[in-house]
This record gives sequence, structure tokens and C-alpha cells, in this order.
Amino acid sequence: MIYDIRHVTTYEYESAVSFARCSLRLEPLSGDGQELISHSVDIRPRPSERTARRDFFGILTESIVIDIQHRHLRIDSRSRVKLSRKPPERDAPSANWEQVRDAAFEATSLGPSSPIGYVFQSALVPVLKPVTDYAAASFPAGTGIVAGAADLMRRIRKEFKYDPKATVISTPLAEVFDNRHGVCQDFAHVMIAGLRGLGLPAAYVSGYLRTIPPEGQPRLQGADATHAWVSLWCGEQLGWIGFDPTNDLVVGNDHIILGMGRDFSDVSPVDGIIVGSPKQKLGVAVDVVMVE
Repeated sequence: MIYDIRHVTTYEYESAVSFARCSLRLEPLSGDGQELISHSVDIRPRPSERTARRDFFGILTESIVIDIQHRHLRIDSRSRVKLSRKPPERDAPSANWEQVRDAAFEATSLGPSSPIGYVFQSALVPVLKPVTDYAAASFPAGTGIVAGAADLMRRIRKEFKYDPKATVISTPLAEVFDNRHGVCQDFAHVMIAGLRGLGLPAAYVSGYLRTIPPEGQPRLQGADATHAWVSLWCGEQLGWIGFDPTNDLVVGNDHIILGMGRDFSDVSPVDGIIVGSPKQKLGVAVDVVMVE
């Protein structure tokens, strides 16, 4: 499958901003059954400085500086990607989770794809006993790693309510877990915390999800949104497999990866600082279209 993705981020400021410095992580990755064909980003007003580098996780990070007064900032990212994944079935045979846990701690590589980098707590994903106990119910002794993760994902989808007004990205994980409300970022963080509490390597994935409208109805342009899910290392044979707790889906060819890291803070598509306006309005519109 080949997709065209358009991701437009807009900022409207209450008063003029004299300076802005932003980091952009908007180029989809290649790998894991995904191939980047093309990518471009148009920024208005045009930056006076623009540099790019690959970070530790392999994500292209652009740093931009805008040093003219402006009331609006528009970042228009366009990409084309090809996907050819073959995700496993939920009940596919797999190593038991204890074997995977032990193998992760025996890893000798410290590279970005090594499981050992995703076992420990991170800035936005503390390891909490109530969350570990919650995850443990999906992993009785001897349970296959894929089946256990699929069950945990199913339970989060069933027992947590999607509520965009319930949280912001800084809402503590403990509060999300206690209230059982949040959005895709929250559900991914909860699942990751539970898995890491069991000693399993789990990463946060930022990206896009193609949405399919009801039969007979047209797609709404811009109705798609940035999305988040979990990538779990399932042992040497299976490697990294994606699990989407928001939708109870094993990740296949409708999920497009922007970046993978320890939590949201590693892969935020756009962040930065401004000098000037005390208030701002953020808009994000994403359009994912299958072209082939």
C-alpha cells in the first residue's frame, strides 16, 4: 500500500511573537515494513535558520528559528510512504513472556533498536505498582508474549474511555490510570508502564492511522489525526510488534510510523519556545490517503 500524508500544524498568537525556535520530527521512518518515498515541509513565515540531524532513535529532527514578528505560524508537512507489513495473529505461537523478559536483559547492544533501552522507566512513564499489577493479569506464567500483549491491549480498550478533554500531555500517568480517561498518548503510556513493570521492553510510537469512513460516506479531509501506540519487543525471532490499545489493533498496514522512542517526549512531532504572546491557539489537521 502507498499513502500520501499531509500534516498541517498551525499556531495563532494573541499578540505578535518576535522569536520562535522549534523542533520538528515530521519525516516518517523507513524500516519495519515501511519505506519513505518522499517528504517535504513548508514553513511560513520562512525560518532564518533551518538545520537537520538524526537523533539517537534515527528520527530526522529539524531545528528552525523564526526571528521576525508574526501572529501566525504554519508548518505543512507532506510525505509519501509504502507499507508492506505482515502482523502476527493475536493467538500466534510465540515465546512465553518470561523468556522474552530474560532475553531483553541479556542484550549486548546499546543501539536504538536494542530492547534494553526500553525496559526502564522514563520521564513520562514511571513504573507504578498498581499499573504493573493491572498488566500482570494478562500475563499468567507461561503466557505467550503476543497473546499476553493482545489481551492487555484489549482490556485497555474496553476499560478506559477515550476523552480528549480529560488530559493534557503533562497529566501524570497515575492520574490517567486512576480515572481511566484519556487519549491515545495516555493509553500508550499506560500500556508501556505495565509492560515495563513486568520487565518487558516497550516503546512509544508516534504516527498516523488511516481512518475508514462508514460505508457509503466520503472521507472527511483532515479528519485523521496524529496517533500513538506501543511497540513491544517479542524476542529475537519476532522482533518488534506494534499494539494499538486505543483501537485494540495489532499494527498492520493502516499505521504509519513517524518515530519510536521511550515516551512522547522523545518523538513529539512539533515542540519549541516562543517569545512574545501569552496565549496561543494550536490547530492540527492530518489527511492520510491511500493512492495505490
